Amino acid sequence: MPELPEVEITARGIAPFLIGQQFTSIRVNQSSLRWPIPPDFSKRLSNEKCLSISRRAKYLLIETEHTSVLSHLGMSGSFRLVDPKTPLKTHDHVQIVVGELELRYHDPRRFGCLLWADSDRAKQLVDYLGPEPLSDAFDGDWLYAQSRRRSVAVKSFIMTNTVVVGVGNIYASESLFLSGIHPSRAASRISKVRYRVLAAEIKNVLVRAIESGGTTLRDFVNGQGEPGYFQQTLMVYGRVGERCYQCDGSIQSRMIGGRNSYFCGHCQR
Repeated sequence: MPELPEVEITARGIAPFLIGQQFTSIRVNQSSLRWPIPPDFSKRLSNEKCLSISRRAKYLLIETEHTSVLSHLGMSGSFRLVDPKTPLKTHDHVQIVVGELELRYHDPRRFGCLLWADSDRAKQLVDYLGPEPLSDAFDGDWLYAQSRRRSVAVKSFIMTNTVVVGVGNIYASESLFLSGIHPSRAASRISKVRYRVLAAEIKNVLVRAIESGGTTLRDFVNGQGEPGYFQQTLMVYGRVGERCYQCDGSIQSRMIGGRNSYFCGHCQR
């Protein structure tokens, strides 16, 4: 599932080719995503000039002169830029001609979305989001303050969007390992000092993932159709039964908050 680094990579990859360009033609081949693509999507976006491409949490925001689109990549979505003559793939649901290129939204599982940013649904998705993990508003002191009286497992806690946005399953597991914190430990039972370490590791992991082009476990590709490479450096995620790189123990897994969590029982207390 594309997480914050993958969305950031997508935004950076397509922005230079879209900003300042006009969307001359829009074709919706499949409108049934997680929520239906608005019926006026093609008409309202046609001939609009792209002003900016940005990211908020795991959402991509495409701003034009008179409107804006909020998109989520769901579990298998991706945007890629191609020559308009490139044959369509089976799950290319939206085609947007911009300059000499075509932006295509591809989503085999159809769990992503394309919504007007000013719609009630879009506002419900973004109005209550917490701070960005790579911003100055997020640090260990913030995590500590938010964790008081929270008995939920710390892994579920840092994956809560009102606490901090964009820390998905992969990056939560990796950050907790590097911090030496067991993922099932209650959020309220972690000290401020250790939360400062955790916040720093969350930032570190996300930055390294962005620099590596994101993580491709199954479907993710960037705007040029290329996979990410951060999976080559994963310490615990997806490595159950394999040797721990730090202690020679074995990586374990456990369901926490409905998600498979990976950790080293020796290195993480």
